[in-house]
Amino acid sequence: MTTQISRAGLNGASPRDRPVTWPGSNIFVQINLLTRRLLYAWATDPSAVIIGLIQPMLFLFLLTGVFSKVQITGDLPPGITYFDFVLPAILVDNAMQTAMQCGVGLIDDMKNGIVARLRSMPIQPGSLLVARSFTNLVRSVLQVVVILALAGLVLGQYPQSGFLKVAVAVGLTLLMGWSMGWVFLAASAWFRNAEAFQSLATLIVFPLMFASSAYVPVSQLPGYLAFVARINPLTYAINATRALSLNTPGALDKAMPTILLSVVIAIVGSVLAVLGFRRPG
Repeated sequence: MTTQISRAGLNGASPRDRPVTWPGSNIFVQINLLTRRLLYAWATDPSAVIIGLIQPMLFLFLLTGVFSKVQITGDLPPGITYFDFVLPAILVDNAMQTAMQCGVGLIDDMKNGIVARLRSMPIQPGSLLVARSFTNLVRSVLQVVVILALAGLVLGQYPQSGFLKVAVAVGLTLLMGWSMGWVFLAASAWFRNAEAFQSLATLIVFPLMFASSAYVPVSQLPGYLAFVARINPLTYAINATRALSLNTPGALDKAMPTILLSVVIAIVGSVLAVLGFRRPG
């Protein structure tokens, strides 16, 4: 939609006095403003901030407490505890849970009239979706920092590799979470119903996490789960993050499949999200 700005009076006839159209700001300005709006709304909502910080704490202490006595023989390098093994999976799991909030937030915007108001302005439909994905990314960064800080300060557990490899591992986690955020944005844009979306998101997240190498090596999974785990994109992300965190051989080689898969998922998810978001109603 464009906004007309008239230079002429009611009886003006000169070509230079014809109404001109204002196409609106460019898409980068739109994404910047919408992202700032979403981050401000989140930062000024105490309940959202508190829940967002409690979530990684629950994942860290609950999952490590439940699985602390698990013994995995023959699959861990010498000197590596199960906590070291499961921490990268907790990072990926947390990123997935945060990615789900992309879809929930988009449905809220469609229900409370914000999307309708934005559509009456010269704003690209994809700008709001990209802003949602970037907001999810910022929240994921903060939560990853909380998890790693708690792991070190409270539990005394630190990644085995140096800062550079840990940074790459965190980057892969965030990339996979960001790409999956587009999947949830697409689902919310098509379903437009909070209950239906959350049911679908749960059906996606839990099988993907447990039918992967997150908590048990793929070699120790039952046959059918091992097959699913080998084609599960989260397995690639977890394996790469784990290899980088534990400083095992071939860690960087495992990063490339994760990057490629994340890019493909993000492209497919973003196309479907835009198509669903453009639908009337």
